[in-house]
Amino acid sequence: MQFDPAIAAQLSFKRAQALGELGRDLAQAREAEEIFSASAGSEAKAAYFILQEIGTRWPEAISFQEFLIYITWQQVTEETIPAHFHRGAELCDRYLNGLKHGHDEMQAEQIRELRRSFRAGLGHSEDDDEEYDKDTLKGGD
Repeated sequence: MQFDPAIAAQLSFKRAQALGELGRDLAQAREAEEIFSASAGSEAKAAYFILQEIGTRWPEAISFQEFLIYITWQQVTEETIPAHFHRGAELCDRYLNGLKHGHDEMQAEQIRELRRSFRAGLGHSEDDDEEYDKDTLKGGD
């Protein structure tokens, strides 16, 4: 990978806060993110699922959705199970399919890279990804 997903997660979470993307869920998200970032094992896993739940309530929160993708990669490295790879690929697909909604191209490229990694973890070939990339908008309006 050409970037550090942990650093990218922190930057995306800061942007989500600055943009006011989480409304009433901001305090809970901050608390869960702090636990996720500062711990490991079952405590971090529980915080991860709280963050994912918050994400389902804010599907248009672009920076927070980026954050969820990045922390899902972190979760894969902590617990390498198919469910995390599936979740990561789904989050990436949803994000990339919504590119016309103001996504940053650097973020989109990093998420394309993560998508390839999530899919590789599920046994999908790069040929599948190349075809997907051709069919997916590359940003802009």
